[in-house]
Amino acid sequence: MRSRIADLKKELERVRRSRQLHRDRRSKQAIAVVSLVGYTNAGKSKLLNALTRAEVVAEHKLFATLDPTTRRVRLPSGRMVLLSDTVGFIQKLPPSVVAAFRATLEELESADLLLHVLDVSHTDHVEQAAEVESVLESLGLEEKPTVTALNKVDRLAKSWPFREDTPDAVAEAMDEFSHAVPISAERGWGLEDLLASIDRVLAGDLVPMTADLPYAAGRLVNLWRSKGSIESEEYLADGVRIVGRLPAALRGTFERYRVRAPSTREGRRGRGSRST
Repeated sequence: MRSRIADLKKELERVRRSRQLHRDRRSKQAIAVVSLVGYTNAGKSKLLNALTRAEVVAEHKLFATLDPTTRRVRLPSGRMVLLSDTVGFIQKLPPSVVAAFRATLEELESADLLLHVLDVSHTDHVEQAAEVESVLESLGLEEKPTVTALNKVDRLAKSWPFREDTPDAVAEAMDEFSHAVPISAERGWGLEDLLASIDRVLAGDLVPMTADLPYAAGRLVNLWRSKGSIESEEYLADGVRIVGRLPAALRGTFERYRVRAPSTREGRRGRGSRST
């Protein structure tokens, strides 16, 4: 048994190092990471499958997801992000179990946003959400931007959008949880609204910029489209002027092309002042 434990620890350390390399590579690419969290069997893997067709194992059993699965998804703004699944939490998760799943939970530390998947149809969903929040607090992640997916609303309503009054459990949860969006991963309800909410929250980490990109730098235009958001494009004689927002990590890449607003002194000179 001691030998087996030693082998497992070595394997976990290998996984941890491998995941760290992946995180470092993603950081250099300045692509946002959205990590799914939630109580076990809340539907995280099924939601990942619905959004990305990842074909992740989605079973109704404890700890069905042990190895983080990461897939790309495009948001309504055109920005590309990575969705990463994690192990489901349970009540009173022992510290030894948290340590064993460290390779999985470390994904949360580097995430730009947490997507809390909550089974709103469960009678104990409030207690389950509190347990998830407790684990996140123990990991020092309580300040992470969070969007809450109120999953399995198809068990509370027969139609979508809700033709009658919103179910009480859903209405209360929308008031209680951060950026809450009712969805059904099983039926595909509300997924576009969920992606739009993620898009809005992530937009807070983008910085505004206007840049004149030469036509020969088409790669940079594609980079901007996939990593940031574009508000307008104007085609000029020498290139395209883009107005939009970019991740702060990419600002240096576009700095040489940035269009700077004229200073006050330059503005006065432009109106007839002459320097000597």
